[in-house]
Amino acid sequence: MSASDKYPSESGRRRFVKGVVGGAALAGVGAMGSATVNTLTTAGGVGGGSTIAKTIAQTGGPAPRGLPQIPVQVTDEGYVEGIWPETTTVTQEGQEIEVAQEELGGFTYAGAWFQYCGVESQENVQPNFESDNLFRSASAPPYDWQSNTYSGGDRIHIDDFSDYTEWGNGIGSDGVGKPASVTWRSEDAETNLGAIVIRSPQIEEAAQNDEWLQASTDQGFMAYLNVCTHFCCIPGYKVLEESARYDAANGTYCVCHQSTYDPFTIEEALFIARPRPEE
Repeated sequence: MSASDKYPSESGRRRFVKGVVGGAALAGVGAMGSATVNTLTTAGGVGGGSTIAKTIAQTGGPAPRGLPQIPVQVTDEGYVEGIWPETTTVTQEGQEIEVAQEELGGFTYAGAWFQYCGVESQENVQPNFESDNLFRSASAPPYDWQSNTYSGGDRIHIDDFSDYTEWGNGIGSDGVGKPASVTWRSEDAETNLGAIVIRSPQIEEAAQNDEWLQASTDQGFMAYLNVCTHFCCIPGYKVLEESARYDAANGTYCVCHQSTYDPFTIEEALFIARPRPEE
């Protein structure tokens, strides 16, 4: 049975593709190979089109652009959460549709930033999907400190990043930024959105004179969706010694095809966001 036939039209169920990106099937893609998840989605849908996103900089390899940044804030209780844009109604090609979109730091932040590589078919990027937006620990993080501190699903807390100005794991330089592998907007969802959260003194410094970073980062925390824009693999930040061969020991490296990214340089990227499935 194809994904499009999974739920008969009369059932009223949403036709989301289960296990596309961030699910168990792709949990080890970054270290073991690649996956052509684009073929799992259809051309029809709503809310796609030309999009300008804020991304971490693409610095090498075949990836066409950087990974989309997730604006963050620290709650009053000290938990780190991703900001999701407000839901609004717009007219697109004569049809009224809901989109997630708001002005933030002098820029238009939109849920369309994450509509690529099959992610657009996941329910957690639907504008009206309900979530507390807190980052939660991934079940099998590649960082010893995180494995020793959290169980899968635990909320990420600022207190556990107190050593961010000196943290290191033997890859690249110490004190560049302390990471955590997390899920976002994935509670009660069929598939996970995988992301990386980093607390870095470089982000704190850059935010001092940048309106966007002042609004989209908090106390040195930044985050990005961890799905390579080349072939939808799962990159790693400070995970593999091999990354040094591609000048990415202090950056993000995708082992599948050696695409590299700099999480401490934020730039604008123009791309065509893929439409979401119609509800």
